Order: sequence, then C-alpha cells, then structure tokens
Amino acid sequence: MTTTRRTLLRATAGLALAAPSIVRAQAAWPNKPITIVVNFPAGGLTDGIARAFGQHVQQATGQQVMIDNKPGASGNIGAAQVSRAPADGYTFLHSVSSTLIQNRVMFKTMGFDPDKDLTIISGTSSGVLPVVVHKSLPPEVKDLKSFIEYAKGKKINFGSWALGSSAHIFAQSLNEKYGLTMEVVTYKGEAPMWQDMGAGSLQAAMGSPQAMNALLLKGDVRPIVAPSRVRYVKLPDVSTSEEQGFTDPSFTVRGWLALAAPAATPKEVVQKMSDLWVAAADSEPGKRMMEGFGLTEKPLNHEQVMKDYEVLKTILIPRIVALGLKPE
Repeated sequence: MTTTRRTLLRATAGLALAAPSIVRAQAAWPNKPITIVVNFPAGGLTDGIARAFGQHVQQATGQQVMIDNKPGASGNIGAAQVSRAPADGYTFLHSVSSTLIQNRVMFKTMGFDPDKDLTIISGTSSGVLPVVVHKSLPPEVKDLKSFIEYAKGKKINFGSWALGSSAHIFAQSLNEKYGLTMEVVTYKGEAPMWQDMGAGSLQAAMGSPQAMNALLLKGDVRPIVAPSRVRYVKLPDVSTSEEQGFTDPSFTVRGWLALAAPAATPKEVVQKMSDLWVAAADSEPGKRMMEGFGLTEKPLNHEQVMKDYEVLKTILIPRIVALGLKPE
C-alpha cells in the first residue's frame, strides 16, 4: 500500500482530533493514591480530622488516602513541603489557620508564601478550645478572673501547640493586659503538650477537648473558660470568655483547620476535593470524629473558606503585631 502525503495528513489530523479525549481519559482524577500531609504530630485535632475525612475520600473515590505527619516550625515544614509538591491533585496539606496567617508575622522566613504557593480547599471549624489548669493549682482557680489573680507574680508555664497559635495569642494577651509574666511554652503539636501537662510541667494550656480528654477524665486538669463564641457542648458548665466579662476580641478564638493544595492545582480537582471534604463531615467516620471533638459547624467549601481567609488575616495579623512578638 502506498501512503500519499494527503493520506498521512488526514491520519495525523484524525489523531489530533482524538488526542483530547485520550488526554481527558488519562487525566481522570483520582487515578492513584492521594497523600495528605499533616503538619502536626498524630494525636491532635488536625491529625484526627485528616484521618477521618480522608477515610471518606478513600471510600468515595476508591483510591488510597495516606496520611503523612510532618511536624515542625509551627507547621511550616509540612506546609513548605506541600507548596513544592507537583500541583497534580495528589498531594494536600491539612493544617491550622495559624500556619497560614499568624506564622507570616511570627517567622522571618517560612519557606513558602501561603498566599502565592497554596490554595485553600476547605476549612473545618476547630470548635471550642477550652483553657484548662493543672490540678496542682488551688481549687479557688475556677475561672479566668481567679486564674489571673493567682498568676500574678508567679512562675506560670502556659502551653501552646504552635508559635503564634490561638493559645499563644490568648496567653500573651493575658500577659499584656493584666501584667502577668507567664512563659508560653511552644510545642510541635497538641500531643506532646498534653503529655507535659499531665506530668505537671505546665500550669495552664489551651487546646481541643478530645486531645485533652484523658486528662479531664483522670482529673489531672480542670477547664476554667471557653474562649469562643459558644460553650462546648460536652462541658456545658464552662462559660465563654465574654460570659465571664472578658469582651476583648483577643479572648475569643476564631480559626479553622485548612485543607490546602499547591496553588496551581487544577480548578476542577480543587472543586471536587472541596465537595468530598465537606461531605466527609456527614460520613460515618466523619460524624464520629466531629462528635468526638464536639464540632457542630459544617466545613466551609472552597469559595467560603477563601473569603473567610481574607477576613481572618485582617483580624489576626494586627493582633500578633500589637503583641510585639519578635519573629524567629
């Protein structure tokens, strides 16, 4: 058979027309395992939600979802790793909003630019993060006012799961506004913080109820205030900061857990993962985790969380700057 130039051109044109459908078929997402980098250790709220919601994504897509814990530098190490990953929809970050917002003020260099290098896919409310004190403190220390009175002139170690976290802001605000000299002890996540709290190395700390639950059950710690807009459903007798008369915004925590991806991740993948993550809250593993941590608010989708991200930056960055904390 003789192949003429015209025949060859027609055949080439036919392949060109077919190519897009071939590419689309190859690019169907997801078609291989997904990795979610958690930039804090196992055992805390950030890790727990990632594992439960990731289980739903795995069940819904049929692809394995692997959790990779990369703690360090208040979340910067794991976040920087994801920012440099291929933007193909197979590497995600599960973090806290403070990594993306407060850290830009707390660190001279982060290793990534949260606004340019990442896009936020969904935001899950971190819920109520009670402040608790160690059992060694007198029983009279039962609310925020009595804690402030007790802490004056004393050496108090206050635990924070990360530099610039909500716990850090809360403790430093107490120092600034009430003349306290508490030392904020920073950890690489909640799990090691609560270990030290149980050992009595910390006198006070703030964090997720589920992560501190073993200490609550043993009576090693007692909650004194809920620095939030609502009370924690499982600790209904613990009043909010505002209910206790502390109306300064520094004493009411706002933030969420962020699922993010490299900025150039295809929009259709971002939207699909956003839908999966929001739906995960209503899945069996998601509901168990949400109930365990006392979370009642549904996750924000991509569009909602990006809007709230801009709002939180205008609220939280000035608070950090006002505290005069020096970048590390």
